[in-house]
Amino acid sequence: MASMFGRFVNSGNFILNANLRKSVDFRRFSSFKSNYSLDRIYPNSNLNISTAQEIPKNEGEKFSGYIPLEDIQITHSRSSGPGGQNVNKVNSKVEVRFHLSSAQWIPEKGRKRMEEMHKNQLTKDGYLIIKSDKTRTQSINLADCLDKLRCMVREACKPPPEILPETSMMLKARKERQARERLRQKRMHSEIKNSRKAVTAHDL
Repeated sequence: MASMFGRFVNSGNFILNANLRKSVDFRRFSSFKSNYSLDRIYPNSNLNISTAQEIPKNEGEKFSGYIPLEDIQITHSRSSGPGGQNVNKVNSKVEVRFHLSSAQWIPEKGRKRMEEMHKNQLTKDGYLIIKSDKTRTQSINLADCLDKLRCMVREACKPPPEILPETSMMLKARKERQARERLRQKRMHSEIKNSRKAVTAHDL
């Protein structure tokens, strides 16, 4: 058995002896591909991460993820917090801002909804500001800002969820119960005030 499978070494790897290596055709195993390999799951995708991927430009009322860099303002500043020797020395913090109402690369419905959803991030002039100092690298922080912006636009461009008739009836009944409870509380408060007035007048 030991002569067939080789011997263990201190590194924990199997070393096959020469006779076994000659009897096994390793080319047959090296050409095998699993059904779950990336090129089979994503046959039309370029899996080389070192090459830049082109994002198609936005068309109509759909947002493809394309953000024109000429329409946004990118500024860098020194990041705060722990960072070793680079803290307060490298301008790694990234700030992205753009005028939301005039951003034609965002669908109109998405712009209006973003004004409501992110009104706390809007300046008085209508500029939307996104910041990132997650890492100590400018390029990664810029990618993080753009990813946040894409998520915000996609969330704003989502169609409103369809409300089922049963859900609509339940919400309507809930609002009616709340209205009746408010009227009951007001009536009780009014009766208490009237009773106090009556007691005060009787004492006089």
